[in-house]
Amino acid sequence: MPRLTPAVVRSLDILELFLDAREGLTAPDVARRTGLPRTTVHEILTTLAARAYLKRDEATATYHLGLSVFRLGNAFAERLDLHAVGLGVARAVSEACDETVHVAILDGADVLYVCKVDSTQSVRMVSRAGGRVPAHCTAVGKALLAHLPQDELERRVEDGLVRLTPNSVTEPVALARQLKEIRTAGLAFEYGESNPDVSCVAAPVRDHTGTVVAALSISVPDMRWKQRPEAEWATLAADGARHLSTELGSA
Repeated sequence: MPRLTPAVVRSLDILELFLDAREGLTAPDVARRTGLPRTTVHEILTTLAARAYLKRDEATATYHLGLSVFRLGNAFAERLDLHAVGLGVARAVSEACDETVHVAILDGADVLYVCKVDSTQSVRMVSRAGGRVPAHCTAVGKALLAHLPQDELERRVEDGLVRLTPNSVTEPVALARQLKEIRTAGLAFEYGESNPDVSCVAAPVRDHTGTVVAALSISVPDMRWKQRPEAEWATLAADGARHLSTELGSA
């Protein structure tokens, strides 16, 4: 194990206390929670406040996270690349099931495939990174639509719901019912709605703010979809989306 600097460890321990302290903490609060001497706590709090990692409210003598923490978080977020990170996670999920895995985002009323990893099997879904499909016809799109505010959802689908296959959902009431179920379950399914011979499962991906920014899906030809319990496909997709969310900074 690498040698750690005790003073830095104490400072970080104190700083991390504020992650869940929305009302702030006083110096006695910090001393009580860390077990550190009050003089040590005072010195560290004063130093962190001087560097804007904490901000002291003089009226209440409480400390809160400061601007420097916000700047660090933004710098980290800006360096995250959904395509690069998503491709690595998609590869891992695809290797676990040998099926096609997509990571997608919303673009208007469509989903845009940010990255794709193909199954190695000869019969597989045909698509491409950079391709677009009406969101309401795909599991990955429904996983994204389900987490939009109602007014934004209505705006995105105001031109109507196109039909790609006989199974496509084209009635707004039916779509709304599905999206409500998806929000509750945290998973979206699609059975031959964009391709008549393919079933899919998808789960939402969140960023460091907790916002749904993408979704990860597994697309399986029906001849193999039924070879595993549906719950197994769901677990693979949910675990992959959770992993990608973690990589994007989601708690």
